[in-house]
Amino acid sequence: MTDRHEVIVHSGYRGLRYTDGRFDQVLEPGRYELPQRRFPQRRVPRVTIVPIDVRERELNIKGQEILTADKVAVRVNIITHFRVIDPQAAVEQVADYEARIYSDVQLAARRSLASMTLEAILTNRNQLSEDILRDVEGISARYGVQIIRADVKDLAFPGNLQEIMNRVLTAQRMAAAQMVEARTRAERDALEANTKAAALRLSAEADAEAKRIRADAEVDALRRLAAAAEAYAEHPALLRLRELETLGALGANAEARLYIGFDKHSDRLATE
Repeated sequence: MTDRHEVIVHSGYRGLRYTDGRFDQVLEPGRYELPQRRFPQRRVPRVTIVPIDVRERELNIKGQEILTADKVAVRVNIITHFRVIDPQAAVEQVADYEARIYSDVQLAARRSLASMTLEAILTNRNQLSEDILRDVEGISARYGVQIIRADVKDLAFPGNLQEIMNRVLTAQRMAAAQMVEARTRAERDALEANTKAAALRLSAEADAEAKRIRADAEVDALRRLAAAAEAYAEHPALLRLRELETLGALGANAEARLYIGFDKHSDRLATE
């Protein structure tokens, strides 16, 4: 309630006092006297009090049609709760802070919806509300407004929602099946390649081991022959004994034919 000489700022409001068009101060709730012209010749400053509502208020943003990340058009209604925390900025930084809130929340909703698929929106509507709030709260603080909540109230879909969802789910199932098939094929190819490589490695290792064993056997046989040759050279009687054993073994074979060179040993027998 006011008259010509005073003004009352009610609870839940703040008053912006302007003197001759210049901001003077923020008035808390209470009664304030205005300057009076006591003398006709004396100039009195013109004082204006602009009341600003600082209570929490609600702004309903209706019927925003937006395309999702998978190109489905949805119509969304958003309820925004806000309050003015800096009355001077709310009046001087923007022409109409309520209109600015409306446009900021609208753009934030478009950005968020455009980054989400239809399924993500339906299954996690809270995420959409959180994205909108996070996107707009820093912007609104610049013109003195705190965005408290930005809740998605309604989602509407043009046409047959079931048909839309079926197309989306069918596409997702096909993509998932193709991914599983590709992963299975890749795992099978990798297993076959690993098995073939392991078989080749085992075969190569077996061949190398067989060659090593043969080489060791040949070296051992040569070592034994060398030892026998050395023994025969040192003890000729051993060589003679070996010859007799060989002749005895051949004599046991009925088909064997033995040719003994008696002439070769006649001279030795004559001398003896």
